[in-house]
Amino acid sequence: MASPDSDLAAKLQPEVPHAARIWNYWMGGKDNFQSDRAAGEAVAEVYPEIVVMAQQSRRFLIRVVRHLAAEAGIRQFLDIGTGLPTMQNTHEVAQAVAPESRIVYVDNDPMVLVHARALLGSTTSEGVTTYVPADYHDPEKILLEAAETLDFDKPVAVMFMGVMGYEPNLDVVRSIVGRAMEATASGSHLVLWDGTDTSPAVVSGAERLAESGGVPYILRSPEQLESCFEGLTMVEPGLAPITLWRPDDSDAVAIDAYGAVARKP
Repeated sequence: MASPDSDLAAKLQPEVPHAARIWNYWMGGKDNFQSDRAAGEAVAEVYPEIVVMAQQSRRFLIRVVRHLAAEAGIRQFLDIGTGLPTMQNTHEVAQAVAPESRIVYVDNDPMVLVHARALLGSTTSEGVTTYVPADYHDPEKILLEAAETLDFDKPVAVMFMGVMGYEPNLDVVRSIVGRAMEATASGSHLVLWDGTDTSPAVVSGAERLAESGGVPYILRSPEQLESCFEGLTMVEPGLAPITLWRPDDSDAVAIDAYGAVARKP
């Protein structure tokens, strides 16, 4: 009988550029194929800042999760569209602050799910870390399976980290985010960031990504991203370039990616 990992591995398509693996390449990882590297290089030729964006997105995640665990008292995290693991993943940051934290990762990429089994070995003995194999377009499945680990009667941090650009319809994005937050208790938080159409170079990069065979990534305005937080209370400094959201570096500069953290009343 084939193992679960071999079944997942059989679903990989090395010849087709894949978003999670391209992002892994930009972050300096090794979990990618030649097709992913070619697509990543094509984007970087016209928008070299994409590598900085990839690295800074992880630093944003670290600062956000640390804030939620240490300052907001959040002990449950639902990371939807998590991508390939790198360093200082959500559960590692949260459980370093509060070892009892419970984390549910969600992704539908076969390579991500293969790596998930190894990643789960790094969780704390007090906490829980698990994966739900699902697409973010199916929030009902995500919520149902996440409820086996998370208590939705208590605050949860729902995270969409750089993934909603792959959905071309903003109304669908708002619907997915809204459904996820609707299921959470008062005191829950939404974390969302995405690439923005705030420079000609990043727009050229997005065009090159589509031309190279990668899944098109829709850049939105900061105002469009802000509309995803309707009904929630923004945490200071509000929607901002991810480098400028409570930066550790006083010399941080803006990039073409905006994000925010907001609390459910």
